[in-house]
Amino acid sequence: MYTVKQLSTLAGVTPRTLHHYDQIDLLKPESVGENGYRYYGETSLLRLQQILFYRELGFSLDSVREMLGRPEFQILDALEEHRESLQGRVRRLECLIQTVDKTIHHLKGEKVMSPKGLFEGFSEEQQEEYAKQAEQMYDPETVRESNRKWKNYSAEKKQAILDEGKQVYLDMIEAMPKGAESPEAQACVERWRKHMDYFWTPNLDQLLGLASMYGQSPDFKANFDQIHPELADFMKEAVKVYVENQR
Repeated sequence: MYTVKQLSTLAGVTPRTLHHYDQIDLLKPESVGENGYRYYGETSLLRLQQILFYRELGFSLDSVREMLGRPEFQILDALEEHRESLQGRVRRLECLIQTVDKTIHHLKGEKVMSPKGLFEGFSEEQQEEYAKQAEQMYDPETVRESNRKWKNYSAEKKQAILDEGKQVYLDMIEAMPKGAESPEAQACVERWRKHMDYFWTPNLDQLLGLASMYGQSPDFKANFDQIHPELADFMKEAVKVYVENQR
């Protein structure tokens, strides 16, 4: 059995984090001694590993608690999903690194890069994965329906959807100097919300959660930083204003 201090050292988290996880019923100790010390065993270690995996993938604590609490949750299945997600992340990051390198050469005047090349990290598969990550926070059936919806589009339609999404982000960058509350920025958020209908139709809370993920998830943040280092944070602020105005 491990004390809070021992487990925090082992897992690389702070004792305060473990106390917080206990308070929100995310990770309870397996026993509490007469001295008030919390003790954690192998079951707790495996659960903490799952929490850290999901946090690394950008899920909120509330979402992690919900997923781990589902009757059908199985650790082996979850580990296989984590492995697949992490492998996909490695492939996407490698693609992004190549795009960044090409962009650096382009800006230095060493090699001309086409406008299309600037977005090589934003693939069809990645766009689908992003929508899936956001949906998994709420309803697995939404994930399956979204995948079916996307696969039914023609190749031309898929490309048109991706191009539309890229243009929304570029227009959002143009609106950044005017502020998140500006009509221009809010018009971009409205277009972005309608654009999401190609994949799934989020409610206002889900919309805000998705925008927040842009700045929290390493995959999302890396892609948005490639376009503009302040885009992810600006999107979150602009969507927050939009949601408040809609309520």
